[in-house]
Amino acid sequence: MVNKNRMNRVAAAMAAATLMSVAVPAASAEAAAVTPRIDLRVLVVDDGGSSVEAITAELRDTGVPYTRVDLGSSSRPVLNAAYLSDTVDGRPRAKFQGVVLPNENPFGAGSAEMTALAAYETTYGIRQVDAYTWSHPGVGLEYTDNGGYSGTLDGTQAAVTAAGKTGPFGYLGGQVTFEDNSPLVPESYGFMGKPRTGYTSYLDAPVGSGRASLVGEYAHDGRSELVVTFGYNQYQQQFRLLARGIVEWLTQGVHLGQERNYFAVHVDDVFAPDARWSKELNCTPGDYACAGGEGQESTIRMTAADAQYAAQWQTSKNFKLDMLFNAGAGEEWKTEHGGVDAMTAQLVADRAKYRWMNHTYTHPFLGCVQDTTTSPWTCKKNAQGAIQYMSRAEISAQIRDNNNWAAGKGITTDRTELVTGEHSGLKTAPQQPVDNPNLAGALADNGVKWAGSDNSREPAQRAVGAALTVPRHPMNVYYNTGTNAEMADEYNWIYSSRADGGSGACEDNPATSTCLPAPLDVNTGYTNYIVPQEARTALRHVLANDPRPHYVHQSNLAEDRTLYPVLNQVLDTYRTLYAPSAPIVNQTMKDTGVELTRRAAWDKAIANNQVTAYRIGKDVTVKAPSGVVAPITAPNGTKKQLLLGTADFGTAYAGTRSAWTAPEMLQSAVTLKLL
Repeated sequence: MVNKNRMNRVAAAMAAATLMSVAVPAASAEAAAVTPRIDLRVLVVDDGGSSVEAITAELRDTGVPYTRVDLGSSSRPVLNAAYLSDTVDGRPRAKFQGVVLPNENPFGAGSAEMTALAAYETTYGIRQVDAYTWSHPGVGLEYTDNGGYSGTLDGTQAAVTAAGKTGPFGYLGGQVTFEDNSPLVPESYGFMGKPRTGYTSYLDAPVGSGRASLVGEYAHDGRSELVVTFGYNQYQQQFRLLARGIVEWLTQGVHLGQERNYFAVHVDDVFAPDARWSKELNCTPGDYACAGGEGQESTIRMTAADAQYAAQWQTSKNFKLDMLFNAGAGEEWKTEHGGVDAMTAQLVADRAKYRWMNHTYTHPFLGCVQDTTTSPWTCKKNAQGAIQYMSRAEISAQIRDNNNWAAGKGITTDRTELVTGEHSGLKTAPQQPVDNPNLAGALADNGVKWAGSDNSREPAQRAVGAALTVPRHPMNVYYNTGTNAEMADEYNWIYSSRADGGSGACEDNPATSTCLPAPLDVNTGYTNYIVPQEARTALRHVLANDPRPHYVHQSNLAEDRTLYPVLNQVLDTYRTLYAPSAPIVNQTMKDTGVELTRRAAWDKAIANNQVTAYRIGKDVTVKAPSGVVAPITAPNGTKKQLLLGTADFGTAYAGTRSAWTAPEMLQSAVTLKLL
């Protein structure tokens, strides 16, 4: 929630401030004679507000280098000509390619620092983002009492203007709706103003019988400012939609870092049955912790009709599911059911329509030997007091046998990928605080390089021997429910207070869980409450340049097929929000693993000041440490310099071209040629 009172005080203070026109200093004559060098780094002047924080997060999460100056720090540098620019090898250098300010003048009227910034921007053609300001003539807008508006913006139906579509926000579908997740809490506050001379609106919304601006470009005194007149944080959808365009405008389309919108869905336990929730016992019979569940076990498993529907759904949505399979568990089920398994036969017949991934042969727990006589379970120990673990040979057999079964059925897998059942073998706090010491060897025995992990436990990628983890987002669509009513019932148990018949877990853990105000109707609660909430969470990941896959279970494709309403809402909403130039990237787990590895190396190089990148006219040069691949974004038409000649740079996405790229053979730096 934006601090409305603080912003009103800021607005009142700024009402008296005017930005002074700045004469171009004598140094500009030299800059005109010699094309200056513009370093590919952004200056962020931070007042501690959520809007600057949001833009900073966008820079950080997409790999754009930036320097942050804390306005509240007594030891911060003074922004003067020497801080902003200098000369390198006889060539004038601008140290920053763009400037992010909390508002149009956070230093106060007549400030020497604002004067220096304005002169710098004018001299070198540097753009400035005003992260959150109010509507007034100082930023090219009329006051709100002249055809504008100020107040809460929850639910506002804003739209990208024609200028915005041909400018920085052309990757959007057109509509930008402000979040309104709760009628009880104001979520966004801002100002909408009518443009004055020099102002071009990029995002506006209806006010009375007309429209007024929320985001636009104000060109004046040889400078350009992107003016944003509403408050936001880094998680709100309206900001996430605009974040890419803000950075593209600020950097004039040439910057380090890149961004994609990723979405992949892993369906675990394919071919295996999943245990079913008991609404009478409020637990899952078959689970060691389900008291009284003996003899009441029930399972959920896809049918042939469910398999046919999955294939049809994929085609209709132009989206591919990842099928994580347990062939041995399927063979056991088949033996127990007369040797007939129409569902497996259907999935195998449609095998080319899916991506397939090894989930181990029979889905055993690959970590320590579990003692389930206590709750929670503990690791068994031998007579010497050492923890007993599943052996390397047993783990290896689980991986190998599943791969061999798939090969025998004509199912193509990438043997470098593996997700173990329950992510077992990896450390599981508090019972097993370290990886099974036999796991890394078994992975190496089978050529596994990428091992799926649970993002809710381990959000960072890490090594397991020679392999690396790929964190996966758990979706809140439960593995042990096959119907909407079961899903709502279990949700009520987890998220209702004891007084309302729930477990009270939400009361015991208020920092991580919020109790429902009242239990959901089991007949409508899943569709009306859980689906929109889970779709919103997943979409937030998609819009945050987060490549981590999501995971669910085969039970969610069975019976009421509870997963599809969530996926439909994510995909349908996304495709209304974005233009075709920015499609969802539905990539493999291996590709995600590579992406996370590259990001970690890049972030380390940036943090250690090991990257040099700059633009001189239409030439862009990027130097990084050996072995570090650089993410670069540039306009359409950009060429990469080869040893002999040039080639088209990068791949097209969202109206620009971008790629992870390294110097060509016999080159020490990446050189791009702008159109």
